[in-house]
Amino acid sequence: MSLIIVESPTKARTFNRIFQGKDFFVFATMGHFRDLPKEKLAIDYQNNFKPEYQISSSKKKVVEKIIQLAKENKEIIIATDPDREGESIGYHVAFVLNKINENWPEINFKDNHLKRIVFHEITEKAINDALANPQKIRLDLVKAQISRRILDRIVGYELSPLLWNKIGKNWLSAGRVQTVALRLVVEREKEINNFEKEDYYQIYGFFDFDENLKTKLISKNEKNYEQKINLNLFAGNYQYIKTSINEQNLNLLKNNILNDEFFIENIEETITKRFPPPPFTTSLLQQEAFNRFGFSSKMTMNLAQSLYENGLITYHRTDSFNLSTYFVFKARDYIKEKYGEKYLPEKPRSYKTKSRLAQEAHEAIRPTNFNKNQKLEKMSSNHKKLYQLIFNRALATQMKEAEFKVLTIKIKSKKGYLFEGKKEKIIFDGFLKLYKEYEKNNQNFDFKVKTGDKVNLISLTEEKNTTNPPPRYTEALLIKTLEEKGIGRPSTYASIISLIQNKNYLEKEGRYFLPNPLGTAISDYLSLKFPKIFSLDFTALMEDDLDKIAQGEKIPVDVLNEFYLPFNNLLKSAKFDNEKIEIQEREIGICPECQGKLIIKTSKFGKFIACSNYPKCRYTKPILKTIANKKCPKCNGDIVIKYTKSKKKFFGCINYPKCNFSSWSLKEI
Repeated sequence: MSLIIVESPTKARTFNRIFQGKDFFVFATMGHFRDLPKEKLAIDYQNNFKPEYQISSSKKKVVEKIIQLAKENKEIIIATDPDREGESIGYHVAFVLNKINENWPEINFKDNHLKRIVFHEITEKAINDALANPQKIRLDLVKAQISRRILDRIVGYELSPLLWNKIGKNWLSAGRVQTVALRLVVEREKEINNFEKEDYYQIYGFFDFDENLKTKLISKNEKNYEQKINLNLFAGNYQYIKTSINEQNLNLLKNNILNDEFFIENIEETITKRFPPPPFTTSLLQQEAFNRFGFSSKMTMNLAQSLYENGLITYHRTDSFNLSTYFVFKARDYIKEKYGEKYLPEKPRSYKTKSRLAQEAHEAIRPTNFNKNQKLEKMSSNHKKLYQLIFNRALATQMKEAEFKVLTIKIKSKKGYLFEGKKEKIIFDGFLKLYKEYEKNNQNFDFKVKTGDKVNLISLTEEKNTTNPPPRYTEALLIKTLEEKGIGRPSTYASIISLIQNKNYLEKEGRYFLPNPLGTAISDYLSLKFPKIFSLDFTALMEDDLDKIAQGEKIPVDVLNEFYLPFNNLLKSAKFDNEKIEIQEREIGICPECQGKLIIKTSKFGKFIACSNYPKCRYTKPILKTIANKKCPKCNGDIVIKYTKSKKKFFGCINYPKCNFSSWSLKEI
């Protein structure tokens, strides 16, 4: 009998289904079981930053079971996930089985009989291929994971007490990556507030040869009205557009145009092709799931984890665009059979990965097969939505590009004014057939004029616009920016974004993130006192160094020293100054008890209204968001959003405690 170690019970069940009747016993560790203790720093600075790992009290029975099973089985196989976290869990299994010499930063094997299998999908073929080609635990990946753990522990456990002292709230936290993510949102809000909006106009003309064609005024005597303006922002350049047409010159310009003569300068017909986007990486999946369904990154990762562990998709923590040859040819067969040969490109299509991130999982996210799966039928509607998104995206990569016919017409006047109009229709839907975003338009849409023909202007319209500041961050845009800047890793985005929300450093207004006064104050203070540590470039450089550790190109202690020495000097300076962090709380009214100012304050449980004369006046009032068109079934009061101490959302009656109605779901109300 061979013992196979995995992380989760769902994964174990999928393995057991594959190995039914075979000589394998599968056991799940239930995630990490050996980690740094929560009650202390547990990093020995004097001994090469040696981490003091211990077995979690809740997992001692799990470890005892692993040791017992190892004695009972002739062969031990580590089958954890193929990234650094999975490698680390496998490493800790090897340690508790006494297969590892752990003398940080040196790690080596005592026993070479422990097998490690690496696979990117939980299917019979992939598992059997992995079993036929066993490896060792990849110690360089383990060193990279431990180094990240040490770095994050140092920042979290050294900086958080500094914030407690400077603000007086002992539940605050700072983090190496979370602070930079928060800073992106805070700096963007400042950029929006500092942006000077300007009104401008665009002019459109309608001509007698096609009364429905809306043409835009482009230029006069080859001088364009539209201007592109670049702003240098914290996270990079931002470009916005305005025109030189304003309130002062609008009417004069319109009168000049109305008293002019026009002719067709040019008609151009082009065929444009639209190619399918690349298959999903972790960050692209998180962005698309947010944009299409409003799924948070945490929700997307939980759904994807379930799909992966049930054998429906490949591993979902990846930054690679690569698709296996096996999948590509299966996809081509499926396309030919379902849609016909005209939807099949001449050659298989591949995509080049541009990401700077580490290539630990070597394939993009894709379905494991094209057959209807009974397992999926039993899963939730959200699982099905995400699976279909992954299925369509992966399949689309191997479909033919879509083709559009574009007609561009340019109309010029004797005074030199140039109008331009376009018509577009799809002539071959290609990969868009999967998405049904376009319908074929078989109507003749050619213009009934030719170059040189005189045309008459029927009417002019203007549209008033305002220059737009850079957009606030949505979850998708924040993830995109983090990835572009090399901040964190795709597998960590969900936890980073959840953490800064749970700490009430920012909140969501619709789909957009807004920093609250607490988050702004913390970001401003840390970026002022630790300008290099919390810069985008330095944080990205640290990620690159961790990647180099994973590739065996850098020594962990060197990387840790390069970070810690400047960090510690800045920390000492900040600890011994008398500066306090001032939070600019928003005033919203007058206290009904003492006539003091009412302000919005933030606790670890969220925002609330309090009197500014605290502790003399202890008046407080919760901030409750009312759900529209919902009434309490007991007393007909308003239904409001509430949270448990563990931050779980529920719905209750505004008249509590007189009315004790509550529900976890709006559907029940």
